[in-house]
Amino acid sequence: MELNKNEFAPFFETYISLSKKMNFQDNFLSNMENSVAFFNAIPKDKLDYRYQPEKWSIKDILLHIIDCERIFQYRALRISRNDATPLPGFEEDNYAVEANATNRSLESLLNEYKTVRSATCSLFDSFNDQQLILMGNASGKNISVRAIGFIILGHELHHIKIIKERYL
Repeated sequence: MELNKNEFAPFFETYISLSKKMNFQDNFLSNMENSVAFFNAIPKDKLDYRYQPEKWSIKDILLHIIDCERIFQYRALRISRNDATPLPGFEEDNYAVEANATNRSLESLLNEYKTVRSATCSLFDSFNDQQLILMGNASGKNISVRAIGFIILGHELHHIKIIKERYL
């Protein structure tokens, strides 16, 4: 499933480049299993670590992945149903402040992550080929339903890469 450059904003190229060789529908579950194993292997004393005071902790990043996946699910649903209403952006830093990841256990976060990923699988499994190529507008930019699938996977892979490079 080759994506065209007009199916997503240049901002998303980082995420798309990490996932475009995958079939996102086939990889949602295997990626979930890999991510759960990755987060479970992180030493507990590192989960609230911040490599700089203003940066997010590992638990903040995990909850950010969850929140973003929910938002992208919603965007995919709206676009797949031919809702032409432009979808607004969101302020991820505000979400992180309000999410309160520090006071949650890793088990709680991973249970939520698995629930959200399961919903993503169900949603994307429901789309037919025509729905996957539908275009909508989010954050003032054009985006296709299938690009959103690649972004969900690539966004997660991007943040896991950052955790490996800067936190562990």
